[in-house]
Amino acid sequence: MIAFQYNKTSLQHLEKQLKMRVRTLPIIKSKESALRVEVKRCKAEMQQHDEEYAAQLEQYRALFALWNEFDASLVKTGELLIGKQKVAGVQVPVLEKATFAVAPYSLFNSPKWFADGIELLKDMAMTAIRRELLNRKLVLLENARKKTTQKVNLFEKVQIPGYQDAIRKIKRFMEDEENLSKSSQKILKSLLEQREEVTA
Repeated sequence: MIAFQYNKTSLQHLEKQLKMRVRTLPIIKSKESALRVEVKRCKAEMQQHDEEYAAQLEQYRALFALWNEFDASLVKTGELLIGKQKVAGVQVPVLEKATFAVAPYSLFNSPKWFADGIELLKDMAMTAIRRELLNRKLVLLENARKKTTQKVNLFEKVQIPGYQDAIRKIKRFMEDEENLSKSSQKILKSLLEQREEVTA
């Protein structure tokens, strides 16, 4: 419900508020549309990462019997540098750099596949890190999209019609008041004219 008074000041204020919302609505709708596209893109990217991770997991399972020989402590996550990027007006995390620390091991005493195993573990870790960041990005984009959709609905279905209705009511009231004033002036004028005729 929009609060207003039946006067010109209130009318001007409401007209200003209505104009601002009507001007802003296409911008908000455009942002909502951009967010929808980004959410869809992010979901597709997550799907791609899931498929990539599943393929890597299959590779891992294919060598499962050999992994008993592997020393998992050889590979550790090093520095993770996570930056921020604006996507459709929303700050989202983005992986700028990821490093891994590989402990020294004997190339002569270790099986040949150790080097491939280390690379596979690094790739799996990178995919998991990217997926986690994508998940955070998706949550942020979804929240922003929901808020923007709520704002669009608020403007379209509540505020704009509410302001239009309030403006209409004030204008009607002011027109009625003006008509009453003109009518009362006419009545007063005709009464004065009748008095003048009687006294003449």
